Amino acid sequence: MSGASVLITGIGELTTNDGPALTDAALVLDGDRVAWVGAAADAPPADSAVDVAGRAVLPGWVDSHTHLVFAGDRTAEFAARMAGEPYTAGGIAVTVAATRAAPDDELAAGLRRHVAEAVAQGTTCLETKTGYGLTTADELRSAKLAAEHADEVTFLGAHLVPADMSTSDYVDLVCGEMLDAVAPHVRWADVFCETGAFDEDESRAVLTAARERGLGLRVHGNQLGYGPGVRLAVELGAASVDHCTYLTRSDVDALAQSATVATLLPACDLSTRQPLPNARELLDSGATVALATNCNPGSSYTSSMAYCVATAVLQMRMSVEEAVRAATWGGARALRRDDVGVLRVGARADVHVLDAPSVTHLAYRPGVPLTHAVWRKGVLERQPRDQHDR
Repeated sequence: MSGASVLITGIGELTTNDGPALTDAALVLDGDRVAWVGAAADAPPADSAVDVAGRAVLPGWVDSHTHLVFAGDRTAEFAARMAGEPYTAGGIAVTVAATRAAPDDELAAGLRRHVAEAVAQGTTCLETKTGYGLTTADELRSAKLAAEHADEVTFLGAHLVPADMSTSDYVDLVCGEMLDAVAPHVRWADVFCETGAFDEDESRAVLTAARERGLGLRVHGNQLGYGPGVRLAVELGAASVDHCTYLTRSDVDALAQSATVATLLPACDLSTRQPLPNARELLDSGATVALATNCNPGSSYTSSMAYCVATAVLQMRMSVEEAVRAATWGGARALRRDDVGVLRVGARADVHVLDAPSVTHLAYRPGVPLTHAVWRKGVLERQPRDQHDR
């Protein structure tokens, strides 16, 4: 082993996503990697040891869809929705105005705070997007700020057409000057392919331009109604299509026959009073499913992956094991990564310890904060809480 190593022992249930769950197990972390996995009785020595006293251990959550570079507040919009007003994409413009007006240090502070909040709840790999600037300068500064704090950064200049531009002129800007400026600082490009945002042809133009510049593709699709988002994502080989609230049978079949991940955002559907996606149909058809928070100030202001897991189990007919896998391994697949969302030798040392004996408690005790300790890239980010009777 190289560097300081730590043995995590006394694991009652170990979810690895690399085989069946293990009992009475142990892990060795060495630097930022997993160095050993197996039965506690066979564990090799390490520089230090932590006994988790029968608690459950799983890979850190992989949140593959967030919007964390923003300023402002949309509490009034949320309250209006809860009072019966419908959700529309237009509320994005409120956050755009606030974000444009905010100085860099304010945006950075908010980003750091939300990332820290997510990590404290077990999220160890996090994607975030631009999309609240909608000018070349503001999208560029959003991308640079995001790259300092998030594991994965996505360009979402095609989030909404600004009020002072025509759609055709804005698509040209996104596909040209804006994309050229932002591309060196991001890995992905996304488009809001939806009524009220960008139609199929406009979305294809944005995604094609991004692919030509070497970026991976993601799509916001099929959130507000049936539409071309899933079909376009599969056609262009996007890593994921996110929302998937309204799917036809052909959409489901296309996802099942492709490498495009269906990323479900149940917290958003609850917050906007939309139907929940048909996760059961997707899983039974063989599609790869991810769960993510869609943390943003307008339609899903939560950083809790545990909340999404509990919702998926209690209201979307996913088993606990399916939901946990979707929130870890599924998120990794949506980011085309194999080093996170799994606990095996060589994987990134991202570990989530629950103050519970099994992952079933994530849905069995919904709303209860169960994160006991978190290692992110081998660093203990959340200290183990004092042991107490459970």
